[in-house]
Amino acid sequence: MKFDTPATTNPIDRLKVVGRPVDRIDGPFKTTGTAHYAYERHDVSPNHVYGYIVGSSIPKGRIVSIDTSRAKRAPGVIAIVTAQNAGKLGKGKFNTAHLLGGPNIEHYHQAVAVVVAETFEQARSAAQLVRVDYARTKGNFDLAASKATAAKPKGGKPDTAVGNFDAAFANAAVKLDATYTTPDQSHAMMEPHATIAAWEGDKLTLWTSNQMVDWSRGDVAITLGIPKENVRLVSPYIGGGFGGKLFVRSDAIMAALGARAAGRPVAVALQRPLMFNNTTHRPATIQRIRIGTSKDGKIDAIAHESWSGDLAGGDPETAVSQTRLLYAGANRMTAMRLAVLDLAEGNAMRAPGEAPGMMALEIAVDEIAEKVGIDPVEFRIRNDTQVDPEDPKRPFSQRRFVECMRTGAKQFGWDKRSPQPGTTREGRWLKGMGVASAFRNNLVMKSAARVRLERSGRLVVETDMTDIGTGSYTIIGQTAAEMLGLPLDRVDVRLGDSTFPVSSGSGGQWGGNSSAAGVYAACAKLREAVAQKLGIDPAKATFDGGQVVADGKRVPLERAAADGDIVAEDGMEYGDLAKTHQQSTFGAHFVEVRVDAATGEMRIERMLAVCAAGRILNPKTARSQVIGAMTMGVGAALMEDLVVDKRLGYFVNHDLAGYEVPVHADIPHQEVVFLDETDPMSSPLKAKGVGELGICGVAAAVANAVYNATGVRVRDYPITLDKFIDKLPPV
Repeated sequence: MKFDTPATTNPIDRLKVVGRPVDRIDGPFKTTGTAHYAYERHDVSPNHVYGYIVGSSIPKGRIVSIDTSRAKRAPGVIAIVTAQNAGKLGKGKFNTAHLLGGPNIEHYHQAVAVVVAETFEQARSAAQLVRVDYARTKGNFDLAASKATAAKPKGGKPDTAVGNFDAAFANAAVKLDATYTTPDQSHAMMEPHATIAAWEGDKLTLWTSNQMVDWSRGDVAITLGIPKENVRLVSPYIGGGFGGKLFVRSDAIMAALGARAAGRPVAVALQRPLMFNNTTHRPATIQRIRIGTSKDGKIDAIAHESWSGDLAGGDPETAVSQTRLLYAGANRMTAMRLAVLDLAEGNAMRAPGEAPGMMALEIAVDEIAEKVGIDPVEFRIRNDTQVDPEDPKRPFSQRRFVECMRTGAKQFGWDKRSPQPGTTREGRWLKGMGVASAFRNNLVMKSAARVRLERSGRLVVETDMTDIGTGSYTIIGQTAAEMLGLPLDRVDVRLGDSTFPVSSGSGGQWGGNSSAAGVYAACAKLREAVAQKLGIDPAKATFDGGQVVADGKRVPLERAAADGDIVAEDGMEYGDLAKTHQQSTFGAHFVEVRVDAATGEMRIERMLAVCAAGRILNPKTARSQVIGAMTMGVGAALMEDLVVDKRLGYFVNHDLAGYEVPVHADIPHQEVVFLDETDPMSSPLKAKGVGELGICGVAAAVANAVYNATGVRVRDYPITLDKFIDKLPPV
């Protein structure tokens, strides 16, 4: 099915199942332990053995020699794989570094060997006996020190320019020129990267934890040098991903190599330090923002420049992307520069680009609003635009940004905020409120599904879409139930298997809308087949209450399948609507904090998010997505800092003890408001995404609240008390 004209009235609009706050249909399996994650697939591989990865102890250089003789003699050891005996390996299109290092080493903890043994403990013990001699070479690990050598990235659109920024900024009545930094951050998901690999002849099956099944299936095939059709990936449940599991990682490749060498299925889970140093992370940024306005607060000039780092051949953190679209202003420029750093690969983490970009931009907007003397909510409203500011002929498909701001300000009690920082006290606590915009582009991806009406009247949906805790099972089930006029309990949803039709996968907040649209397309084809089977004109048929209704007749749906199951398969492809209209999601974050006037201890008091993101397919799962994102935003603001040892080239705090993330005690009750809207330009469901919108701007709202409480502006994240305690107002 091709979606190339705006959606009109369709079966989804009945909203009998879609749009309802339905409990997760996978919830009972997860809470009872019957949802099997990658490392737990004893049901498919009861006799598997265990692999333990040896990571490089240098960040850059060459392996001079590897001695595995002692490890081979250790109890239970079956096989040891290194680059010397692995055979020729390729590099997947989505990997920057090779997943098995040797002889060249590209980053610290790059996999250099996997030890396979009968038990996990035996594999771990033997791995300590592998001796690797290295020749270390000098590397670059410091973004600030490498800033001067950063270059324009290849590909994409690293620079944009509209009007004459330099002249407009020079002549602006009010100016801001400030630099902000964000640190490296880790996904820090609970479930490790894990895989069980099994060979049957030349066919490989991987039970793995992966967000993008088809992408990774292709990369496994490229890496191992085997046909893609010989690879099967199975990933029905994922214990958190946040972008860290978008691509195949070393657990999958090393498990496959280990299984081939051992002649038995092999299970590999990355030990926690390798999750930080061996996989991907959100890269640090240095961001310079300049804003020039008129005396009444209208933006005349805005510029956003960002520097980030990655391995050679990698990509920049696109921290300027939201600045190209969020605020009006005739004269504007953005630029990105990329430094070569010899750290683990920088790549996608929840809302790549906008999350760190808005950490800087939304502080800058507060700062210029204060300079002008305008309330920060009003300043943002005053600089709204209904068209792409870089291409004014291109309107937004929907843009209710101002309504988000006004709704949030009213509900949060923004009028009670003191505009004078550091003046609101409650006992020993300084109190303050902060606001920030939320913005994330709406992306749609081609996605397909297969649906089957069984003789029993049950509907089975199959697609390789994944559920990373987002609620994919549920909204896909709701979509299918709505289309066929069935209650949700008569729909079975099967996900995460590469033998199913290729879906959008989970990433970029495109997953829910795109995968549900693919199910919509398959169900539309099934409706037609069912109607024809019953001798009913498909154009007149409606599906309701488990029956097909037309011309006053009601026929039970299952009667169409009396002679055998009816199967339909289709997908959703997209035309040029995203080119003619800018599709984005919008919101507003409001935060209240308190800061101990003597110690600088910070506590979040209240949080509110107002979101405009098209039709909300399931308010309950969508709210969970937003409050989880808000929690991650608090972590980014106050805690998260993947600290680089700039001498030895690795992330020091590479575990959940040293890498701090928020816990329940850090987070108060969070409120989420979804504006009632639909976007016919997006998909037949008229939905968008919310999973990443919810984090965008949160950290800045916290930072602005801390400033309002204390009068101290911190531009270097995370905002830890050592950065402002000496500047607090007198107790």
